[in-house]
Amino acid sequence: MTKKLFSFALLLVSALTVMAQTVSVSSPNGKLKVDITCQNGQAAYTVSYDGKTMMTPSALGLKADIGDFSKGLSLKDNKQSSVDKTYTMTRTKASSSHFVANQLDVTLTNAEGTPIVVTFLVSDNDIAFCYSLQEAKNKDIHSAVIQSEATGFNFPDQATSFICPQSKPMVGFAQTKPSYEEEYTADAAINTPSAFGEGYTFPCLFRIGADGWVLISETGVGSNYVGTHLSDFEQGKGYTIAFPNPGEMKGMGSNYAAINLPGSTPWRTITVGATLKPIVETTIPYDVVEPLYEAKQEYCPGRYTWGWLIWQDNSTIYEDQVKMIDVAAAMGYEYTLVDALWDTQIGRDRIEELSKYAQSKGVRLLLWYNSNGTWNDAPQGPHNGMSTAIAREREMAWMEKIGVAGIKVDFFGSDKQEMMKLYEDILADGNRHGLQVIFHGCTLPRGWERMYPNYVASEAFLASENVFFSEHHAKQEGFELTMHPFSRNAVAAADWGGVMMNHHMSRDNKSRHQRYTSDVFEMASAIVLQTSVNCVAIYPKNLEELPQFELDFLKEIPTTWEETQFIDGYPTQYVVLARRTGDKWYVAGLNGTQEKKVLTLQLPMLAGKTVRYYTDSPKKKGELLPASELKTLKVGKNGETKVTIQPMGGIIITE
Repeated sequence: MTKKLFSFALLLVSALTVMAQTVSVSSPNGKLKVDITCQNGQAAYTVSYDGKTMMTPSALGLKADIGDFSKGLSLKDNKQSSVDKTYTMTRTKASSSHFVANQLDVTLTNAEGTPIVVTFLVSDNDIAFCYSLQEAKNKDIHSAVIQSEATGFNFPDQATSFICPQSKPMVGFAQTKPSYEEEYTADAAINTPSAFGEGYTFPCLFRIGADGWVLISETGVGSNYVGTHLSDFEQGKGYTIAFPNPGEMKGMGSNYAAINLPGSTPWRTITVGATLKPIVETTIPYDVVEPLYEAKQEYCPGRYTWGWLIWQDNSTIYEDQVKMIDVAAAMGYEYTLVDALWDTQIGRDRIEELSKYAQSKGVRLLLWYNSNGTWNDAPQGPHNGMSTAIAREREMAWMEKIGVAGIKVDFFGSDKQEMMKLYEDILADGNRHGLQVIFHGCTLPRGWERMYPNYVASEAFLASENVFFSEHHAKQEGFELTMHPFSRNAVAAADWGGVMMNHHMSRDNKSRHQRYTSDVFEMASAIVLQTSVNCVAIYPKNLEELPQFELDFLKEIPTTWEETQFIDGYPTQYVVLARRTGDKWYVAGLNGTQEKKVLTLQLPMLAGKTVRYYTDSPKKKGELLPASELKTLKVGKNGETKVTIQPMGGIIITE
């Protein structure tokens, strides 16, 4: 062989060595495509939709105590298959789902030859992927500690973000953060640093310029892993999976994740669409998980009254809770929530009396508990009732005995695996005693409506109490509630905690700061925000002050849905959704801006029908809030109708 030919052969071998190994998987309709590449020891994936790049090369891999699977990787094998399953749900935006996806299992080996499998499920608008590790051959190792993930999410340069920062640990009220209660930014550059240097909480919404939208989240996280979030953006890498801050829970517990072998991580989910419709309507958080136990009983959806929101701590007394039970009974609501301090300001004996009184009125109680324990300094009690198995058994057996229907547990402040296990333990123990569970001051629920049949909803965003606490958040209510259908509430039930009908944030409904949204906005929010047990923050005075047609609507609010359809909207500006319960449709719209929205809606489900139309009159000079109206509206035979949503106002269209 000549010297020239030998040099060419060396170059050819070298080129083949660095040549990328690539495999691909597409959705059943062929529009959504994932390419997985392994080159120079690094594994990555890219995402395209309808031929347009939605995610640029994004890293795959993790580091564990049994091996480094983030570098030195080779693509060893791949196998394709398909998934086709139908299942029913009772606590989400739809009563059933038909999940059809193509599956790709990619086996990678690290420098030591140890395999890791990356499984991708790709449906027409959704991607879910996870990692699986096997038991080490010839080694007596049956578990692994995942120390970090290389998992990345990278986007084209034109992308902008609609995301919420992760807080620093052990800050906020009584050191109860992180609690997923920070303020969103809208249409921000993706390289904008996070507000606290801790990255961003799931879910995270991105606009890919004119090409479409991407929603990132995770599902299937219970006691099996840590809750993760996104890091700050890094040029060239994008965002990466970040584990909990070690300082959470006052430094107690590990910020690593432990899994059994063989075992898998939870699913990372990516929803992709040319429009916002797939984002709002996605069921991917539930499609890839299964129930972890059977429901002890059929849990009843419904509505609840809540005195604390406007009346605050001093209202947790027997007499005021009787008033809230009476309001619930008058409205035909199923529940009344008795909030913090009931253990000292009412007492257990009188709670038993209160429960009997509620049941005599056709209402059942929900009781508030502090999650603590030792991981926060919140003074509100009852304390130490949910933090250990022994305490939970005592409390839950008592509640079952006296007819309490559910609990709201507050102040968690960590995504460490120990805390994720506490959520699961509360849910599992609650089910054994027939208790529904709501969480506040908490993490994002990740597939929990399907995993835990007695789970209702979580707060995990800046909820209604903040409208009470500050005028700033009262003014921001429109911004927030037109964000959540595209992000927070798109992936999980959200306990906003109050369709607020008081015009002022005070017991006398005359003092403190005003509410800045219209009555119809508040009524429509009950349809726009999804949870199977919804709070209507209505008070005795409201029964006398509100127009009868508003009261009549508030009495009929449904909380379970057969299907949900996105009609129109833009995050933080406005939203119109249609939801069906039984054979009846509700179309609800919110305007989060100070400018009226004139919209032409396509409502084929109501084509040719004359419907009820709740709307706001233009606000007159000197009015605190605009007057609400109930009209009739004829929807065109083609399903088209024109509406106007007043500034910070709403609409409801229903048969």
